[in-house]
This record gives sequence, structure tokens and C-alpha cells, in this order.
Amino acid sequence: MRIGIDLGGTKIEIIALGRGGQTLARRRVATPQGDYAGTVAAVAGLVHGVEAELGQRGTVGVGMPGAPSRRSGLIKNANSTCLIGRPLAADLAAALGREVRLANDANCLALSEAGDGAAAGADVVFGVIIGTGVGGGIAIRGEVVEGVNAIAGEWGHNPLPLPEGADLPLPPCYCGRAGCIETYLSGPGLAALHARDSGLRLAPEAIVAAAATGDAACEASLQAYETRLARALAGVINILDPDVIVLGGGLSNLARLYESVPRLWCPHVFSDEVATRLAPALHGDASGVRGAAWLWPVNARDS
Repeated sequence: MRIGIDLGGTKIEIIALGRGGQTLARRRVATPQGDYAGTVAAVAGLVHGVEAELGQRGTVGVGMPGAPSRRSGLIKNANSTCLIGRPLAADLAAALGREVRLANDANCLALSEAGDGAAAGADVVFGVIIGTGVGGGIAIRGEVVEGVNAIAGEWGHNPLPLPEGADLPLPPCYCGRAGCIETYLSGPGLAALHARDSGLRLAPEAIVAAAATGDAACEASLQAYETRLARALAGVINILDPDVIVLGGGLSNLARLYESVPRLWCPHVFSDEVATRLAPALHGDASGVRGAAWLWPVNARDS
């Protein structure tokens, strides 16, 4: 049995997969906000609960925002800032009594979707998380690319390309920079920019719903979001030239993105045509957690 954990900014999800990839159990709990010890305990509780329910132990893979530092093993670059500087792999291993494999959540998305999802059979896949934070992951021929600094695909903390008047002033980012792609394209970023432009603080879901009923301010915010997403992804295409870009995270459910963004990215891509396909994650919000389970091979045993 392989167990995957998706450790997100607002929720922690677990999935248990059988040898054939079938789902044996799946559940989620709220993430203890800003509470590192509580987060470790919540992950351990989910694992122990599922194993007790199924009567067997499993390997454990965890997809999370950020990545372990190559130098220290401590977590870096996490928008769930309580994880930064913490020995998450060691603490989870101690709590669970076995080795735990960690990977960036967008890497897990890319791995899952390249395996049997929206990008199955594609050579080069870029997986995008647009949710509480913004991240990216790369899978080439079904293998995750982490990079020598463990930051391959960390697209969300590049600056937004070609900032225009409506993009200014550059929003500050938790990472210490300003104008990061994450500050524009995350759910909180969309809400903050809508509030700045309209004076009304709405959740992303409310912005989408109001735009659908003809609210002009909300429609303007979504059109600005689409143009920013297109400019940002055009930079990825110019460097990586992926076969497929797969979107995951809460904002990936916005159906209009898959028609508007490929049209809007064309002027920014250095090619006479753009064959890259933009697709929602076939496994939806289960894609990241499935990819986390796949951090262990099928024949692996928990240690």
C-alpha cells in the first residue's frame, strides 16, 4: 500500500492506493494554520487512522509547498511559512516510525498527470498549482525534475513578465520580493488585487460567481487574471517548450481559462505557432495527493 499526503495551505489530504493504483481510502482535514507541531500531528493522525481502518501499513509520500534544502534538509520556499526552516522529513519520520519522502506539491501534480492524467504519454509536462500559493513542477518522460538546487519549476517566484499600469505598484510577497507571479495569480492574490481595484474584498469563488452574473468589476478582475496568467506561462513555454501545461489548485476549476489563456499567450511566445496544450488536471484535486503516493515505487516496502 502506498499513502500520499497533500499538505496544503488550507487542507491536508490523504490517499491510500492499492498495488493496482486503486483508491482504498481518501479523506482530508483542515490545516492547523501557522502551527508546525499541529501540522506534523495532523499528518501522523491521518496516516495512523487510515492504516488502522485498512489493517495494513504503507509507504508515505508527502507533497508540500516548498522543498527540503539540499544543504540543510530544512524546508525552504514554503508559502505555509510555519514549515520554513523546519526538519519536516525527520519529524514526520519520527512520528510515523518510517522513512517519509517529500516533494514539492507541483512536482507531485506533474508526476501524477504525466503518468495517467491529462498529460499521459507526453514527453515534457509542466504542472501548475494556482491555489493558496502558486508553484510549478516539471516531469520529463514520466520522471520529476528537481534540479541541482531543488527549485526546478519554481515559477511562482519569478517576477510577473511585462508589468503594466494595472499591475502596479508591485504587490509585496512573503518571500521578501515584490511582484512575484504568486502575488498576482494565487487565490489570495486575486482577492487582494480585486480589493485594490474595486474597493470590495471578495473571496476568489465570489469573484468568479459575480463575474458570471455580469458584475463588471469582477469580470475586469478575471480578464486581468487571464492576461497575467498568459504572460507568465508564455515565459515557461519559451524556456521549457512543454507538450502540455496542466493546471491544478482551486483556480484551475475556472473553465474559461482553457479557452482564453492559449489565445492570450500567443503574442508572447517566440514561435509562429504554439502547439502546447493547456489542460485541467484529469484527477482534479486528487492529482497532487496521488503523485505524492507515487513518490514510492509499486514494489517498495515501508521501513
